[in-house]
Amino acid sequence: MAVRGRGAGVRQLLLLMVSLMSIVHGSAALKVGFYNTICPKAEATVKAVIQGRFNSDKTITPALLRLFFHDCFVRGCDASLLIASTRTNSAEKDAGANLTVRGFDIIDAAKAAVDKLPGCKGKVSCADIIALATRDSVALAGGPAFAMPTGRRDGRVSKASEVNLPGPTLSVADATRAFTAKGMSQADMVTLLGAHTVGITHCSFFDDRLWNFKGTGRADPSMDVNLVNQLKKLCPKQGVGLGKAVNLDQGTPAQVDKSFFNQILAKKGILLLDQSLATDRATSGRANLLAGPRSPFTADFMAALVRLGNVGVLEGTKGEIRNICSRIN
Repeated sequence: MAVRGRGAGVRQLLLLMVSLMSIVHGSAALKVGFYNTICPKAEATVKAVIQGRFNSDKTITPALLRLFFHDCFVRGCDASLLIASTRTNSAEKDAGANLTVRGFDIIDAAKAAVDKLPGCKGKVSCADIIALATRDSVALAGGPAFAMPTGRRDGRVSKASEVNLPGPTLSVADATRAFTAKGMSQADMVTLLGAHTVGITHCSFFDDRLWNFKGTGRADPSMDVNLVNQLKKLCPKQGVGLGKAVNLDQGTPAQVDKSFFNQILAKKGILLLDQSLATDRATSGRANLLAGPRSPFTADFMAALVRLGNVGVLEGTKGEIRNICSRIN
């Protein structure tokens, strides 16, 4: 459900709504337009870099959404995921759950471009660049433009041992607990899983649902039979490496819209947790609302991204502004 054909008035209303939500739910020091005086062209420069990459690689949107989420869920949104390991420290980037995360190079490119602006070197954090880049990539993939508060500082600690991200086989209850532990609601969780409207996964993360669901030797009965047969051709065996890539949204996989929720209601969720959103009593109402004819998905997704961007941020004099995103100053 792209906002672009609904008129300038609706776009302005969404911008205002998300901005107001960010003020209500945001951190005290984060604000929209934080760089307006100290580096006025920072946001436009990040947007230009992301636009350039998006023109040649539409998959940068799910890549950045995943990078943003994985960073914010460990030590907060402080760009600790970007820090490279050293001889004495294994960093978050090298934890198993992060080995397939990508987009680091585009964050580095945006950081370099911003630091070349007059008077801007050392002024814009890598954490803010992640947040802005994610926002811009979402808008390019069909979502609306929206206001992202900035003012984050970069963390100085990154440990692979601290990475404990919610996985695709969690129950709805366990996933809810993971989100509420970060100060987010169950509604936020359901909405943010809508990021799978542009994501992919690999056979190894769901092939048990095709071949041996819960040890039954049969497919998961909650998955559409035709989809099971289609996926079995892509994933002909269970437990053989990552396997092939599969779109999480079988409807409009390159567009940020409500299609993901229509898919899970049609029993076409690929990951177990995704499908459970439509069948669990705690979340099925929300899933139906987001799939419906008056779906608030677009506005709610942007607001949830803003709230995600407030998790555990460093502000003021805490942390630092890294000169190189992969290395502590």
